[in-house]
Amino acid sequence: MLDLDAYLERIGLNGRPSIAQVHRAHLTSIPFENLDPHQGLPVSLEMEDLERKLVSERRGGYCFEQNLLLKSALEALGAEVDMFLARMRLGAKPGVVRPRSHLLLRVSENGASWHADVGFARGILEPIPFGPGPAREQSGWSFRVVEDGSELVLQKLAGDEWADVYGFIPQPVPLIDVETSNWWTSTHPRSLFVTGLIVGVRGDDGSGTLLCDWSELSLSEQTPAGTSVTPLEREAIPELLATRFSLPGFALDADGRIVRTADAPRS
Repeated sequence: MLDLDAYLERIGLNGRPSIAQVHRAHLTSIPFENLDPHQGLPVSLEMEDLERKLVSERRGGYCFEQNLLLKSALEALGAEVDMFLARMRLGAKPGVVRPRSHLLLRVSENGASWHADVGFARGILEPIPFGPGPAREQSGWSFRVVEDGSELVLQKLAGDEWADVYGFIPQPVPLIDVETSNWWTSTHPRSLFVTGLIVGVRGDDGSGTLLCDWSELSLSEQTPAGTSVTPLEREAIPELLATRFSLPGFALDADGRIVRTADAPRS
């Protein structure tokens, strides 16, 4: 069982916060990161491991870790939560079908159902009504969900055009399907989370900072007004992890691989 008080302290809340308050606080407190798969370490979805890593050790995680932790917290607060697997569409080349490697949630409470997702570095800040509906503005960003055949598609307004973020079949999945997708994402040699690096944080104002090494190493900072991108040298990564992403205790080994140091925070 999740230590709810410890989780709420981790995200700066207490008492009985609302679903929207928990969602936004989680997103702006716990960084998105794939440092374990990047180091060749499989990702565990056992709740005790998620709590140790994201709460006690104050690390971050990617979508499966983030949203399963959120699911446990919202259930502890009395909500019902279903899981869905999505295919990322953002940045996909025409004709490319990606695996269902993204987890999102439907949160039900008091007769209302909400689309929740704290596992996408530049996604929604707060839950939006589940299913197709009008655009929702959040701190200068606009999101909506539309139908595309059998799928529901989350879209984000980019300039004057709507861009697909991910698509999913609105059929809840069991944990075993999530575990299978997580295993592929964290271990398969062609998975971008194994071959690349991505670390992200969101500010209280909804701005986003992203350290990414999928094609070239860079630091990008995004606001509704635009995005700035700064190329980086690999030697800059440990300091940036500590100062910009609140992830101290990492260094580069002799091969330039990111590793945890002996004095890294541990539970």
